[in-house]
Amino acid sequence: MTLEELIIKCKKQDAEAQGELYKQFSSTLFSICLRYSPNYVEAEDNLQDSFLTIFKKVGQYNGKGSFEGWMKRVAVNTVLQKYRKKKTFDIVREEQIEDEEDVELENDEIPLDFLLKIVQELPERYRLVFSMYVMDGYSHKEIAEMLEITDGTSKSNLARARMILKNKIEDYNAKHNT
Repeated sequence: MTLEELIIKCKKQDAEAQGELYKQFSSTLFSICLRYSPNYVEAEDNLQDSFLTIFKKVGQYNGKGSFEGWMKRVAVNTVLQKYRKKKTFDIVREEQIEDEEDVELENDEIPLDFLLKIVQELPERYRLVFSMYVMDGYSHKEIAEMLEITDGTSKSNLARARMILKNKIEDYNAKHNT
């Protein structure tokens, strides 16, 4: 069955087509959910919520752009909507923001599972902004709109996330490269 056929059948709430769509795209969407979630179990919950939303709103997909891209946006928005309700962001005045500097993170032979673990351990507000900016390429303006915060808060949270990650990587390197 082609992707176009799957989409048409999913729009008709065909359970078999929905299962096939899940099988084809669950790993891709799970990696997104994992980046935005504090742990594996919550990422699984977020994946399920994302697919429920996709199946519910598949009729809104109009064929413009890739269907996978549309599903990724639905997944990100579904997860962010859950966290947006918590309002866990630090509100910062513009003068508090340090100039954003690119922090070089040395990751010579650092295991991927360790990197994922330290990103997941970030405080929620930092993890979300870090994932959106670094991993998904959103601008600070887009992040601010999606999370209902200011550009300055987004920049500040990103800078703090990078600093925490940099320190954890330096600690890891010190322990494993001696």
